[in-house]
Amino acid sequence: MSAPFEAGTPERERLERLLAIPSISADPASGPAMAQARALLAEWLAAIGFERIEALDGGGHPALTAEWLHAPGRPTLLVYGHYDVQPPDPLALWESPPFVASERDGRLYARGASDDKGPVAAALFALERLMAETGGLPVNVKILLEGEEEVGSRTLGALLERHRERLSADACLSADGARWRADTPSVNVGTRGIAALDFTVRTAAKDLHSGRYGGIAPNAAQVAARLVASLHREDGSIAVAAFHDDVIAPDAAERAAADAFPLDAEGLMREAGGVPAGDARFAPVDRLWFRPTLEINGIFGGYSGPGSKTVIPAQAGAKITMRLAPGQDPARARDLVEAHLIRHCPPHATLAVHQEEGGVEATRLPLDHWLLAAVEESLADEYARPPVRLRIGATLPITALFARILGIETVMLSCSTADEDFHAPNEHIRLCGLAEGVALWRDVLQRLGRASSPR
Repeated sequence: MSAPFEAGTPERERLERLLAIPSISADPASGPAMAQARALLAEWLAAIGFERIEALDGGGHPALTAEWLHAPGRPTLLVYGHYDVQPPDPLALWESPPFVASERDGRLYARGASDDKGPVAAALFALERLMAETGGLPVNVKILLEGEEEVGSRTLGALLERHRERLSADACLSADGARWRADTPSVNVGTRGIAALDFTVRTAAKDLHSGRYGGIAPNAAQVAARLVASLHREDGSIAVAAFHDDVIAPDAAERAAADAFPLDAEGLMREAGGVPAGDARFAPVDRLWFRPTLEINGIFGGYSGPGSKTVIPAQAGAKITMRLAPGQDPARARDLVEAHLIRHCPPHATLAVHQEEGGVEATRLPLDHWLLAAVEESLADEYARPPVRLRIGATLPITALFARILGIETVMLSCSTADEDFHAPNEHIRLCGLAEGVALWRDVLQRLGRASSPR
């Protein structure tokens, strides 16, 4: 039998077809591409043997669902992934076209290869092989392939509320949520939350000539820059009053895992072309796992084209996201930052703050969860050593939404790794990682089929 996702195999061809679809959920014109991706995945699910294949609507891009429920007395897993991808910009930095799968040095390059179409394909192929070899699956499975993960799962909550019974399960096994590194077996046991806002300041009715008004007119770009700078102290700590008040400190198990985790912050930043920064009162692993952030994602205002334009900008602003620590509420975090901006905005400027709706709380997976045990046993057998438990600094909205709405925990079993440039040019996935993903998904499902029911 051929290795999973070798060139010329049916599963490789299917993955390459999926990667060719520009299913960019952030693009208002992406509706046809999103529908094309759902159609291809629906075709694959039908070929595997899944039933009740439907698109579920929550008010945005639909999610695709399917089920196979013919394992009486066995647990029901909700298998999650997403079919939407990030925009490919900047295109000039790609070494090959972002929506044409290209193999180089044992890696497959394309937008979505690592996040999350490749890992979804590995999970589906594992299910396909089990179904073909045994005529069924060792557990009951419901599939949920989301179309809005890359825009913050903005309508997933409404979708889950609307289809709660349809998606009920005992736990979720997610194809999303990358591993740490290819040579380090790891399992994610927590995520940070997220909240977002943007602000605009206006200092005049229109842009002004810098010679006729320079020296008597305020400059919106300078006001925005001062507001952005006010959010942090010189030592890198967040200067927003009361921002840290609700942060829950790590418990003993989390503290031990953090202290044992081999995080090389300087090495990571060398790979990224920078040097470590942040609040030096806390270790780098704490700043990644347990502490909140307040990031300036973009600053806008004035002229940024080629050459010079001698204007005093009348309007400027910035986009801000916060990665939230356990205990923090997204709405309260946004309110605190808005209050800070209001306090620091000078009287000669008009401030407008727009808070992004929703947001997601940080999550913690119970360390005695039965699905976590099965995944850790499979990883230990695959790598001949126990996996490292870690939290991730990123946000997977499903972990909080599934817990709150469906009442289930989520365990991540992705075959991508955090160094595969997802969200950046030249995103890729290791072909050996795809093969490992298929093997791990098969093994976890078979373990659950042999074990006594966790319910």
